Amino acid sequence: MMQIKTTCCITGGGPAGITLGYLLARAGVSVVVLEKHADFLRDFRGDTIHPSTLEMMHELGLLEEFLKLPHSKVRQLSVQIGDDHLVVGHFEHLPVHCKFIALMPQWDFLNFLAENGKRFGGFDLRMRTEATDLIFDDGKVAGVRAKTAEDQIEIHADLTVACDGRHSTLRERAGFNVENLHAPMDVMWFRISRNDGDPAEVVAHIESGRMLVMLNRNDYWQCAYVIPKGTAEDVEHAGLDKFRNAVEAISFAERAVAITGQRDPIGLDVLAVAYAASGAFDKAIATEREAQLLLPEQNSTAAAAIRDRVVLFQKRLPFVDLHSAASRDK
Repeated sequence: MMQIKTTCCITGGGPAGITLGYLLARAGVSVVVLEKHADFLRDFRGDTIHPSTLEMMHELGLLEEFLKLPHSKVRQLSVQIGDDHLVVGHFEHLPVHCKFIALMPQWDFLNFLAENGKRFGGFDLRMRTEATDLIFDDGKVAGVRAKTAEDQIEIHADLTVACDGRHSTLRERAGFNVENLHAPMDVMWFRISRNDGDPAEVVAHIESGRMLVMLNRNDYWQCAYVIPKGTAEDVEHAGLDKFRNAVEAISFAERAVAITGQRDPIGLDVLAVAYAASGAFDKAIATEREAQLLLPEQNSTAAAAIRDRVVLFQKRLPFVDLHSAASRDK
């Protein structure tokens, strides 16, 4: 069995564990960070880098390099409640260097900090290494037992920090009780394609008993559908057709079009697709004609796509995003 001695052992290579590891190594503290996965590639994680975190990156001298990574900026938050569109948050008055939220895949953030942590001799990140138990010495925590694909490891440390998530193994081994806050909701995550003319800001739609939040990820929308706690199985059993209810899609699209005074061709296009999905093909064709008249360039990709959809609707066929359908089938 391999034996390691360090000043601090951190279990879990998420934002908390990697950030703490970086900060300690930067301060000259010897630190071992254990991450059970081979990489950080997990989808639908916390992908928002808030102004306070960006300010920390500035203070560490990392901001300029960090913002070279692909990201999008959220400068204000808006919400649509029924027919009302409200701006509920903006960041221009914050006393920080970056007055926005950066949307970036969490794996890019973690990889960035991990690579920069390697500049310090005391930073030891061990992937594919899962913490399995605590080491006790005279009633005190003295380190961590862990496993890899090849071996068992004991890491003896002056300080052990458990950052191994909501189902923490080390928290259980230490005998800590979990305080359940009973959040009244669950979230279903999915993605839909995004067009160049779509709004850049975060969009939240609230209706009676339902909320949908759409995060701009440049080439797609990352969507969070909020449902009452414990009803995920009900949604699953009802089936995808119910989840994608065309009538609800029409309701959302009609409200969005009304907000823009029926002057947004992209919104009208979305409404037309919703009409066609419900079988209202004549309405769909008429709405696409309105959208065509509002396009600034009739030879653009968007114009060509709308013309194709008109032909489809004239054949009494709904529009299906084949790219999104293929992604769902994988």
